[in-house]
Amino acid sequence: MAHPANGALLWGSAVRAALAFLLMLPAAALAQGGPQEVDVALVIAVDISYSMDEDEQRLQRKGYVEALRSTAVLDAIARGPIGRIAATYVEWAGSNSQDVVVPWQVIEGPESADAFAERIAAAPIRRAYRTSISGAIDFSASLFSKSGVKAMRQVIDISGDGPNNQGRPVTAARDDAVARNITINGLPLLYKRSSYMDIANLDAYYRDCVIGGFGAFMVPVREIEQFPDTIRKKLVMEIAGISEPAPRLEPTAAEEKTSCLVGEWRWNERMGN
Repeated sequence: MAHPANGALLWGSAVRAALAFLLMLPAAALAQGGPQEVDVALVIAVDISYSMDEDEQRLQRKGYVEALRSTAVLDAIARGPIGRIAATYVEWAGSNSQDVVVPWQVIEGPESADAFAERIAAAPIRRAYRTSISGAIDFSASLFSKSGVKAMRQVIDISGDGPNNQGRPVTAARDDAVARNITINGLPLLYKRSSYMDIANLDAYYRDCVIGGFGAFMVPVREIEQFPDTIRKKLVMEIAGISEPAPRLEPTAAEEKTSCLVGEWRWNERMGN
């Protein structure tokens, strides 16, 4: 039978050995404790192509700023199983034009939400050529590995006012992202048709060619005045993990079969190819 004093000595030696091991570890390893858990990692990917004028871009940006500060969005975050999300704000246009405006940040209350919104509001307005939804999806999907968090869900929130007309087919980018358990939701902007590249059934195009993944949905904006309310509604649904019912489309859009290459075809026609 072991003597009690010997047991105490062994216990004390084990504790000292453990403390010595911890002191040898880098401080970052002790502080890290593994990635922070969040309910959703959300990439907000916003179209800044030249088909969007500066006033429309300011309204779009204001819509996200106000939505992130709204009681509805903050309540949706607080009611999640973990009670926090991670988000990043990206602007995109052509296949080589994607920029992170606000890097990944954990949002878990009014102060962090306000800080994120303030960085969006402070960024200069810029515009770029062409529309590559596929490029935006590929770029956004690559950001999740850099988020520094462990997310229950990964979501790309993509808005735009026209079909893909540059880069690889949008369906290829969508399918690759969905294969990685990423959900893509859409915010098609239908309130203005200003060029040959615009299509009347952009809502059907987003439904058939852009969105995908578990619970994917799209919410069209048909009037510019709807922008702020629609953005807030969409963010609440994404944070809460609520799917939108099948979208109600205009009769002509519902009946017309959507081509996922319509943007590429129109661009080639415009260029005389």
